[in-house]
Amino acid sequence: MPALVEVGRAKVNLTLKVVGRRVDGFHDLESVVAFADCADRITLEPGGGLALTMAGPLADACGDTSDNLVLKAARLLGERVANLEVGHFTLEKVLPVAAGIGGGSADAAAALRLLARLNELSLDDSRIMEVALQTGADVPVCVASRACDMTGVGEGLLPLDLPAMPCVLVNPRVPVATKDVFNALGLRHGELLIGATDIVMQRPSWPDSGCAIDEWIEALANGTNDLEAPAARVEPVISNVLSALRTTRGARLVRMSGSGATCFAIFATDADAAAAGEKLRADHPGWWVHAGTLS
Repeated sequence: MPALVEVGRAKVNLTLKVVGRRVDGFHDLESVVAFADCADRITLEPGGGLALTMAGPLADACGDTSDNLVLKAARLLGERVANLEVGHFTLEKVLPVAAGIGGGSADAAAALRLLARLNELSLDDSRIMEVALQTGADVPVCVASRACDMTGVGEGLLPLDLPAMPCVLVNPRVPVATKDVFNALGLRHGELLIGATDIVMQRPSWPDSGCAIDEWIEALANGTNDLEAPAARVEPVISNVLSALRTTRGARLVRMSGSGATCFAIFATDADAAAAGEKLRADHPGWWVHAGTLS
Protein backbone atom coordinates (compact mmCIF):
# COMPACT_ATOMS: atom_id res chain seq x y z
CA MET A 1 0.00 0.00 0.00
CA PRO A 2 1.37 3.48 -0.83
CA ALA A 3 2.15 5.95 1.91
CA LEU A 4 -0.78 7.95 3.31
CA VAL A 5 -0.44 11.69 3.94
CA GLU A 6 -2.28 14.17 6.20
CA VAL A 7 -1.59 17.66 7.49
CA GLY A 8 -1.88 19.01 11.02
CA ARG A 9 -3.19 22.58 10.70
CA ALA A 10 -2.37 25.16 13.36
CA LYS A 11 -5.21 25.74 15.80
CA VAL A 12 -5.94 29.31 16.88
CA ASN A 13 -8.06 30.25 19.90
CA LEU A 14 -9.90 33.40 18.82
CA THR A 15 -11.41 33.61 22.31
CA LEU A 16 -10.65 31.60 25.44
CA LYS A 17 -12.72 31.90 28.60
CA VAL A 18 -11.67 29.93 31.66
CA VAL A 19 -14.89 28.97 33.42
CA GLY A 20 -13.16 27.44 36.40
CA ARG A 21 -11.05 24.62 37.75
CA ARG A 22 -12.76 21.33 38.45
CA VAL A 23 -12.21 19.31 41.60
CA ASP A 24 -10.13 16.84 39.55
CA GLY A 25 -7.72 19.65 38.66
CA PHE A 26 -8.73 20.07 35.02
CA HIS A 27 -9.96 23.45 33.77
CA ASP A 28 -13.34 23.97 32.08
CA LEU A 29 -13.03 26.31 29.09
CA GLU A 30 -15.15 27.94 26.42
CA SER A 31 -13.25 28.87 23.26
CA VAL A 32 -13.88 29.83 19.66
CA VAL A 33 -11.33 27.83 17.70
CA ALA A 34 -10.29 28.40 14.09
CA PHE A 35 -7.62 26.79 11.93
CA ALA A 36 -4.83 28.42 9.94
CA ASP A 37 -3.44 27.58 6.52
CA CYS A 38 -0.04 26.60 7.95
CA ALA A 39 0.50 23.00 8.97
CA ASP A 40 2.82 20.16 9.84
CA ARG A 41 2.87 17.25 7.37
CA ILE A 42 2.64 13.65 8.52
CA THR A 43 3.13 10.53 6.40
CA LEU A 44 2.26 6.93 7.29
CA GLU A 45 3.96 4.03 5.55
CA PRO A 46 1.79 1.00 6.41
CA GLY A 47 3.28 -2.24 7.65
CA GLY A 48 5.72 -3.28 10.31
CA GLY A 49 5.77 -1.98 13.85
CA LEU A 50 4.79 1.42 15.12
CA ALA A 51 7.59 3.96 14.61
CA LEU A 52 8.08 7.71 14.20
CA THR A 53 10.77 9.70 12.44
CA MET A 54 11.05 13.46 12.88
CA ALA A 55 11.96 15.76 10.00
CA GLY A 56 11.55 19.40 9.02
CA PRO A 57 13.08 22.67 10.25
CA LEU A 58 11.71 22.41 13.80
CA ALA A 59 12.18 18.68 14.35
CA ASP A 60 14.89 19.20 16.98
CA ALA A 61 12.53 21.27 19.13
CA CYS A 62 10.17 18.32 19.65
CA GLY A 63 12.30 16.54 22.22
CA ASP A 64 12.28 12.79 22.80
CA THR A 65 10.35 11.00 20.04
CA SER A 66 9.02 8.42 22.51
CA ASP A 67 6.97 11.15 24.22
CA ASN A 68 5.41 12.43 20.98
CA LEU A 69 1.61 12.64 20.92
CA VAL A 70 1.53 10.87 17.54
CA LEU A 71 2.79 7.68 19.19
CA LYS A 72 0.61 8.18 22.25
CA ALA A 73 -2.54 8.45 20.13
CA ALA A 74 -1.60 5.41 18.05
CA ARG A 75 -0.89 3.28 21.13
CA LEU A 76 -4.16 4.31 22.79
CA LEU A 77 -6.11 3.45 19.64
CA GLY A 78 -4.34 0.10 19.48
CA GLU A 79 -5.63 -0.66 22.99
CA ARG A 80 -9.20 -0.20 21.74
CA VAL A 81 -9.12 -1.60 18.21
CA ALA A 82 -8.15 -5.24 17.88
CA ASN A 83 -5.40 -5.97 15.34
CA LEU A 84 -4.98 -2.28 14.51
CA GLU A 85 -2.74 -1.86 11.47
CA VAL A 86 0.01 0.68 12.08
CA GLY A 87 3.29 1.56 10.41
CA HIS A 88 6.07 4.12 10.20
CA PHE A 89 5.07 7.76 10.69
CA THR A 90 7.24 10.60 9.41
CA LEU A 91 6.43 14.00 10.91
CA GLU A 92 7.67 17.07 9.04
CA LYS A 93 7.62 19.72 11.75
CA VAL A 94 7.21 23.35 10.68
CA LEU A 95 4.93 24.73 13.43
CA PRO A 96 6.50 26.10 16.64
CA VAL A 97 6.46 23.80 19.66
CA ALA A 98 4.71 24.71 22.96
CA ALA A 99 3.29 27.70 21.14
CA GLY A 100 -0.45 27.80 21.93
CA ILE A 101 -1.45 26.72 18.41
CA GLY A 102 -1.93 23.03 19.09
CA GLY A 103 0.91 21.77 16.92
CA GLY A 104 1.35 18.52 18.81
CA SER A 105 -2.40 18.08 19.12
CA ALA A 106 -2.86 18.67 15.40
CA ASP A 107 -0.17 16.08 14.68
CA ALA A 108 -1.86 13.51 16.93
CA ALA A 109 -5.22 14.21 15.28
CA ALA A 110 -3.65 13.80 11.83
CA ALA A 111 -2.18 10.46 12.96
CA LEU A 112 -5.63 9.33 14.07
CA ARG A 113 -7.07 10.29 10.68
CA LEU A 114 -4.32 8.29 8.96
CA LEU A 115 -4.94 5.23 11.13
CA ALA A 116 -8.68 5.56 10.54
CA ARG A 117 -8.09 5.53 6.77
CA LEU A 118 -5.70 2.59 6.98
CA ASN A 119 -8.10 0.55 9.15
CA GLU A 120 -11.33 1.69 7.47
CA LEU A 121 -12.63 3.35 10.62
CA SER A 122 -15.07 6.24 10.55
CA LEU A 123 -13.95 9.45 12.24
CA ASP A 124 -17.32 9.28 14.01
CA ASP A 125 -16.22 6.04 15.68
CA SER A 126 -16.50 6.66 19.41
CA ARG A 127 -13.09 5.07 19.95
CA ILE A 128 -11.42 7.74 17.79
CA MET A 129 -12.82 10.62 19.84
CA GLU A 130 -12.24 8.79 23.13
CA VAL A 131 -8.57 8.38 22.23
CA ALA A 132 -8.38 11.98 21.00
CA LEU A 133 -9.57 13.37 24.33
CA GLN A 134 -7.32 11.06 26.33
CA THR A 135 -4.34 12.14 24.22
CA GLY A 136 -4.90 15.84 24.91
CA ALA A 137 -7.60 18.47 25.39
CA ASP A 138 -6.99 20.08 21.98
CA VAL A 139 -6.88 16.84 19.99
CA PRO A 140 -10.67 16.33 19.55
CA VAL A 141 -11.18 19.72 17.88
CA CYS A 142 -8.17 19.04 15.64
CA VAL A 143 -9.61 15.75 14.34
CA ALA A 144 -12.04 17.57 12.03
CA SER A 145 -9.91 20.76 11.98
CA ARG A 146 -12.87 23.04 11.40
CA ALA A 147 -14.04 26.12 13.29
CA CYS A 148 -15.86 25.25 16.51
CA ASP A 149 -17.09 26.59 19.79
CA MET A 150 -15.21 24.27 22.15
CA THR A 151 -16.37 23.74 25.74
CA GLY A 152 -15.57 21.67 28.81
CA VAL A 153 -12.11 20.11 28.72
CA GLY A 154 -12.28 19.84 24.94
CA GLU A 155 -15.11 17.36 24.53
CA GLY A 156 -17.89 19.84 23.65
CA LEU A 157 -17.64 20.83 19.97
CA LEU A 158 -20.23 22.99 18.22
CA PRO A 159 -19.30 23.69 14.56
CA LEU A 160 -19.29 27.35 13.53
CA ASP A 161 -19.63 28.87 10.05
CA LEU A 162 -16.63 31.18 10.23
CA PRO A 163 -15.74 33.31 7.19
CA ALA A 164 -12.17 33.26 5.88
CA MET A 165 -10.22 35.78 7.94
CA PRO A 166 -6.89 37.27 6.76
CA CYS A 167 -4.45 36.96 9.63
CA VAL A 168 -0.88 37.10 10.83
CA LEU A 169 0.45 34.65 13.41
CA VAL A 170 3.59 35.53 15.36
CA ASN A 171 5.61 33.41 17.75
CA PRO A 172 8.77 34.83 19.41
CA ARG A 173 10.34 31.34 19.40
CA VAL A 174 10.01 31.09 23.15
CA PRO A 175 8.25 27.90 24.31
CA VAL A 176 5.60 28.34 27.00
CA ALA A 177 4.46 25.37 29.11
CA THR A 178 0.68 25.26 29.48
CA LYS A 179 0.96 24.06 33.08
CA ASP A 180 3.04 27.11 33.98
CA VAL A 181 0.39 29.45 32.60
CA PHE A 182 -2.45 27.73 34.46
CA ASN A 183 -0.34 27.81 37.62
CA ALA A 184 0.07 31.57 37.11
CA LEU A 185 -3.72 31.86 36.72
CA GLY A 186 -3.85 30.42 40.22
CA LEU A 187 -7.28 28.80 40.48
CA ARG A 188 -7.83 26.35 43.30
CA HIS A 189 -9.50 22.99 42.77
CA GLY A 190 -13.25 23.57 42.49
CA GLU A 191 -12.88 27.35 42.06
CA LEU A 192 -15.00 29.18 39.47
CA LEU A 193 -13.62 32.13 37.55
CA ILE A 194 -17.07 33.24 36.38
CA GLY A 195 -19.19 35.54 38.54
CA ALA A 196 -21.50 34.35 41.28
CA THR A 197 -24.53 35.18 39.13
CA ASP A 198 -23.25 32.97 36.31
CA ILE A 199 -23.75 29.66 38.06
CA VAL A 200 -25.48 28.18 35.02
CA MET A 201 -23.02 28.16 32.16
CA GLN A 202 -24.65 29.11 28.87
CA ARG A 203 -23.04 28.82 25.46
CA PRO A 204 -22.57 32.32 24.02
CA SER A 205 -24.31 33.34 20.84
CA TRP A 206 -22.07 33.76 17.79
CA PRO A 207 -22.96 35.24 14.38
CA ASP A 208 -25.21 33.18 12.14
CA SER A 209 -24.13 31.30 9.04
CA GLY A 210 -23.15 33.61 6.20
CA CYS A 211 -22.37 36.63 8.38
CA ALA A 212 -19.60 38.91 7.14
CA ILE A 213 -16.16 39.20 8.70
CA ASP A 214 -17.02 42.59 10.27
CA GLU A 215 -19.78 41.00 12.35
CA TRP A 216 -17.44 38.25 13.49
CA ILE A 217 -14.69 40.67 14.45
CA GLU A 218 -17.17 42.71 16.47
CA ALA A 219 -18.43 39.60 18.26
CA LEU A 220 -14.94 38.25 18.92
CA ALA A 221 -13.77 41.63 20.22
CA ASN A 222 -16.28 41.25 23.06
CA GLY A 223 -14.44 38.13 24.18
CA THR A 224 -11.06 37.68 25.82
CA ASN A 225 -8.29 35.20 26.32
CA ASP A 226 -8.22 34.72 30.08
CA LEU A 227 -4.76 33.14 29.82
CA GLU A 228 -3.18 36.18 28.15
CA ALA A 229 -2.28 38.06 31.35
CA PRO A 230 -0.86 35.07 33.25
CA ALA A 231 1.06 33.95 30.15
CA ALA A 232 2.63 37.42 29.86
CA ARG A 233 3.75 37.13 33.47
CA VAL A 234 5.40 33.81 32.67
CA GLU A 235 7.00 35.12 29.44
CA PRO A 236 6.97 38.95 29.21
CA VAL A 237 7.97 38.83 25.53
CA ILE A 238 4.30 38.03 24.80
CA SER A 239 3.45 41.66 25.60
CA ASN A 240 6.05 42.75 23.05
CA VAL A 241 4.49 40.53 20.39
CA LEU A 242 1.02 41.90 21.10
CA SER A 243 2.32 45.47 20.92
CA ALA A 244 4.06 44.80 17.62
CA LEU A 245 0.90 43.35 16.11
CA ARG A 246 -1.21 46.29 17.31
CA THR A 247 1.07 48.74 15.50
CA THR A 248 0.62 47.04 12.12
CA ARG A 249 -1.56 48.83 9.62
CA GLY A 250 -5.07 47.45 9.32
CA ALA A 251 -5.05 45.17 12.37
CA ARG A 252 -8.68 44.74 13.45
CA LEU A 253 -8.28 42.34 16.37
CA VAL A 254 -5.12 41.35 18.26
CA ARG A 255 -4.97 38.58 20.85
CA MET A 256 -2.92 35.67 22.15
CA SER A 257 -3.82 32.12 21.14
CA GLY A 258 -4.20 29.34 23.70
CA SER A 259 -1.65 29.52 26.49
CA GLY A 260 0.87 31.35 24.26
CA ALA A 261 3.28 32.49 23.18
CA THR A 262 1.79 32.71 19.67
CA CYS A 263 -0.32 35.82 19.09
CA PHE A 264 -2.46 36.78 16.11
CA ALA A 265 -3.97 39.76 14.35
CA ILE A 266 -7.01 39.66 12.07
CA PHE A 267 -7.16 42.00 9.08
CA ALA A 268 -9.85 43.12 6.65
CA THR A 269 -7.88 42.16 3.53
CA ASP A 270 -5.24 39.66 2.45
CA ALA A 271 -3.06 42.55 1.27
CA ASP A 272 -3.06 44.13 4.73
CA ALA A 273 -2.13 40.79 6.31
CA ALA A 274 0.67 40.20 3.81
CA ALA A 275 2.10 43.69 4.33
CA ALA A 276 1.96 43.28 8.10
CA GLY A 277 3.74 39.95 7.85
CA GLU A 278 6.54 41.46 5.77
CA LYS A 279 7.01 44.32 8.23
CA LEU A 280 7.11 42.02 11.24
CA ARG A 281 9.68 39.74 9.59
CA ALA A 282 11.86 42.74 8.79
CA ASP A 283 11.52 44.27 12.26
CA HIS A 284 11.88 40.99 14.18
CA PRO A 285 13.96 38.52 12.13
CA GLY A 286 14.18 36.11 15.04
CA TRP A 287 10.42 35.64 15.29
CA TRP A 288 8.32 33.02 13.49
CA VAL A 289 5.77 34.89 11.35
CA HIS A 290 3.01 33.47 9.15
CA ALA A 291 0.65 35.63 7.06
CA GLY A 292 -2.35 33.71 5.77
CA THR A 293 -5.96 32.88 6.49
CA LEU A 294 -8.01 31.55 9.38
CA SER A 295 -11.19 29.59 8.73
